[in-house]
Amino acid sequence: MRLKILTVDDSKTVRIIVKKSFKSFDCEIFEAQNGVEGLAMAAKTTPDIILLDITMPVMDGVEMLTKLKSDPSLKHIPVIMLTAEAGRENVMKIAKIGVRDYIVKPFKEEVLVDKVSRVVDLRPAGEAEPKQKKIDDPIDILIVEDKPAIIEQIKKGFAHTPWVINGVASTGEAIDFCQKKLPDCIIISLSLPDDAAITLFRIVRSNAKTKYVPLFGLSVKTASEEQARAQQAGFSTIIHKPIDFEELEAKIGKAVNLDTSGKYFVIDEDYMTVRLPKACNAAVVNEVSTYLKDKTSQAVDAGISKIIFDAQKVSALNMDVIKLLLHSMKTCRDLSLNYALAGNEVVREESKKFEESKDWKFCDTVESARASL
Repeated sequence: MRLKILTVDDSKTVRIIVKKSFKSFDCEIFEAQNGVEGLAMAAKTTPDIILLDITMPVMDGVEMLTKLKSDPSLKHIPVIMLTAEAGRENVMKIAKIGVRDYIVKPFKEEVLVDKVSRVVDLRPAGEAEPKQKKIDDPIDILIVEDKPAIIEQIKKGFAHTPWVINGVASTGEAIDFCQKKLPDCIIISLSLPDDAAITLFRIVRSNAKTKYVPLFGLSVKTASEEQARAQQAGFSTIIHKPIDFEELEAKIGKAVNLDTSGKYFVIDEDYMTVRLPKACNAAVVNEVSTYLKDKTSQAVDAGISKIIFDAQKVSALNMDVIKLLLHSMKTCRDLSLNYALAGNEVVREESKKFEESKDWKFCDTVESARASL
């Protein structure tokens, strides 16, 4: 998968320099001239990193950054600010919002590439892409936590997966582990004594072997100061206790770049079933939407013409789910595919409350949905 870089700058010259800087890397560059266009482009493309100018017309970089970090589906995207010398102080003031780094204009191309490479994995153009792991492939997760009960809780939370959960209690043990085996993801308790979480973060990031391993911070929700320090340091994301394992699994899948389509799309005999989970939030809907076109095309190529949208486990119907189903059904109609809906009692009743879904007919079970086609 090509790396996606979004550059938001009203200067065409700067956008050209950015594009030229990454010409030799396997990147796709998206451009926007102000914060409004930048937010729209970020929502459309979900870039891996954003290069954001501070001073722009219509919407400046500070306002765009604030809106970006308040959007649950976009706030994870790392941002590097571009600023004039006079704006350096301004960048430091807004660092707490979530800026990963900043670059003072005018800048050299190699400085830009170096800064970006510290945040995302730049791969030379033409280099073979490593085989993408699937959600049901084993991966190694390292937990650095001095409370054994939390490590056990995480092991139990992922017991349904083939993931290998390794627990250690200190920075030294974590370093020893990484020297023997490279984990796919590291979760560090932010409450480790003596500021050990930040120390370990810096050690991991300064080592070429572990430089690109996703680092998650683990913290109680009320510990806002330690979370702010972790975000400022550059942790990939912060996980709150008590842990929402469905959310954590999704974040790990995204950070490790796992192919998670197997959670939602199942091809069985003459049918493709799209299974929606219990917590069908905006992030899940976005994830399903990402795979929908390719999976539907694969089904068509395999000679499958019947699709079941299974909302049996969905706990609540919201506009995100309705929009997903509307889009999915349109795709089926465009491709002349037969489809049916399966939903529980809550979904059936809530569908009647929305104008867009009031006429939808849900089958009680997946089997009855199949029989209806």
